[in-house]
Amino acid sequence: MEKLTKLLNDFNELVMFKHSIFSLPFIFIAMVVAANGWFGFTLCILGILAALTARNFAMGFNRYLDRDIDALNPRTVNRPNVDGRISPSQMAVFVALNAIGFIVVAYFVNDLAFYMSVPILIVIGSYSYFKRFSFLAHLILGVSLGLAPIAGVVAVSETIPLWAILLSIGVMFWVAGFDLLYSLQDIDVDKQLGLHSIPSRFGAKNTMMISRVFHLLTVLFWLLFVIVSNSSTFAYIAVIISALMLSYEHYLVNKDFKKIDKAFFTVNGYLGIVFFVLIVLDNL
Repeated sequence: MEKLTKLLNDFNELVMFKHSIFSLPFIFIAMVVAANGWFGFTLCILGILAALTARNFAMGFNRYLDRDIDALNPRTVNRPNVDGRISPSQMAVFVALNAIGFIVVAYFVNDLAFYMSVPILIVIGSYSYFKRFSFLAHLILGVSLGLAPIAGVVAVSETIPLWAILLSIGVMFWVAGFDLLYSLQDIDVDKQLGLHSIPSRFGAKNTMMISRVFHLLTVLFWLLFVIVSNSSTFAYIAVIISALMLSYEHYLVNKDFKKIDKAFFTVNGYLGIVFFVLIVLDNL
C-alpha cells in the first residue's frame, strides 16, 4: 500500500495535477453558456473525466519525450521522469491508459465529441515536438488548452458556435502569453541545448513585449466572446477583472523575475476561477 501511495504521489508530481485549474474552468464556462445554465450531473462528471484524461495524456507524453532534455536542465533534473522514480515503460502505460480513457469518455458524451477525440489527442500531443524545431511551441500549447472550450460546447450542443471559437482563441493567447513568461526561466538552457523558444530567439525584453501583446489579444477575444454570446453584466465584469489580473501578472514579472512562479500559478489559477464564477452568475 505504501508503494502504491508513493507511486501515485510521483505521478501527481509528474503531471502537476494541480495545474488542471488552468483548463477546467474554461471547459465549464463553455458548457454553462451553451446550456444557458446548469447542463446536468452526467455531463459534469464526463467533462471532468475528459479534461483530466486529456491533460494527463498531454503532460505524461511531454514528460516521456522530454526526459533527455529535463535531465540537462537544473530546474527539471529532479522530476520523476528523470531521477528514476517513474520508468519510461510506466510513463508509456500511463499515457496510453489516459488516451484510451479520453476516447471512451468522448464516446459516452456524443458522436461529435467521439469523432474529435483522436484529432484532439494528436494536437495536444504535438506540443512536445514543436520546441525541437519551432519557436511557435508556445502557441501550440495555447491551442491545446484553447480546445477546452470547444470540447465543452460540443459536449452540450454538439455544435461549435462562433462565441466558442472566440473564447477559445482568447484562451490560446492567454496560455501562450503566460507560457512565454514562464519560459524566461529556461532561456539560457534553451540556447545551450539548441531548443526553439521565443525567449531564446528574441531575448527576454522582446518576449515580455510579445507576451503583453498576446494578453491584450486575450482580453479582446474574450470581450468579443461576451458580445457574440449575448452575455450581460457579470460577463463584462469577468473580462475587466481578467484584464486587471493579467496586468498584475506582468507587473510582478517586470518587477522581479523571481516572481515568475507566483505570476504563473497564482494569478492565472485565480483568473480562471473568477471568470468561471462570474459566467455562472451571468447565467443563473
